[in-house]
Amino acid sequence: MAADQIVEIEGRQLKLTNLDKVLYPAAGFTKGQIIDYYARIAPVLVPHLKNKPLTLKRYPNGVDELPFFEKNATQHRPEWVKTVPIWSEGNKRNVNYILCNDLPTLVWVANLAAIELHPSLSFGQDITSPRSLVFDLDPGPPANIVQCCQVAVWLRTIFEHFKLESFPKTSGSKGLQIYVPLNTKTSYDETKPLAHALARLLENEHRELVVSDMKKAIRTNKVFVDWSQNDEHKTTVSVYALRARERPTVSTPVTWDEVEHALKKKDPKLLVFESKQTLERVEKMGDLFAPLLSLKQKLPKLPGIGQGEAEAVASGLDMAAQAQSRERPVRTAKKAASAGKRPSPKKARKRI
Repeated sequence: MAADQIVEIEGRQLKLTNLDKVLYPAAGFTKGQIIDYYARIAPVLVPHLKNKPLTLKRYPNGVDELPFFEKNATQHRPEWVKTVPIWSEGNKRNVNYILCNDLPTLVWVANLAAIELHPSLSFGQDITSPRSLVFDLDPGPPANIVQCCQVAVWLRTIFEHFKLESFPKTSGSKGLQIYVPLNTKTSYDETKPLAHALARLLENEHRELVVSDMKKAIRTNKVFVDWSQNDEHKTTVSVYALRARERPTVSTPVTWDEVEHALKKKDPKLLVFESKQTLERVEKMGDLFAPLLSLKQKLPKLPGIGQGEAEAVASGLDMAAQAQSRERPVRTAKKAASAGKRPSPKKARKRI
């Protein structure tokens, strides 16, 4: 591949530079291959980025060198690259975030060596209203993604009690991330306390494996349930985004069957996907994260949830379990982890 090329994409002309520069030294993966991946994955990636303020994590000298975050769009950008002004209280000014709404913009971003893409959970025009609830499950060594799968199954069971669908994806790094699509009017004042309460409830009931505090000292061989990502000032790596690891791994959507299979086999390699594999999965399975774009769900209104109290969720689960016991049996997470089956609601509250 030539070092530089001028290309036309959907009527937009772009100069692509340093295409043969290796940005993943261990894998020999070049900047040109990064751009090629993003161009190929664009049909499923762009809808998840559209209209969301985007933070770039740029690696101009490759994944082995220090990166930098870029929130404010560079002034040296094509006139057709859309931005949205978001007020920064810390900077006391507007920050002009990129809106990656189309293929030309995505390719332009990739050409900046923006290996990792971190969008907001909100649309730029409604920044205080998250489109989803997210949990980032981060394992503290020697724990790995297998232990994250166990916590994810417990989380799914809680959501099922509240009749909420949830969707897992790998972080592309060490852990697993669980998304609950909302697409209804809400605010971070609602989602963040609920996420905190859920994390504390899991910690209370599974202290041998779960922590809800990010202090490194207490995370050894445990899974940190990061609830704090539910904040208008924070971002989470995008679905289908590359990660700056030794090899070009991708934050890839997975099925709950795959999560349970990895847990049963205790094999973390089952949930590691590089760029080529992710493209093949999309070709075969489509966009497993498509419901995040349109599925409308409302969070439960739980008394006392304002400060993130675990007791509020526990009380809500009791009510949900009683209601569901009159409708249909629901499997528990404890058995789901060991036997791939979920128990009745009466046992579910005792051990999520």
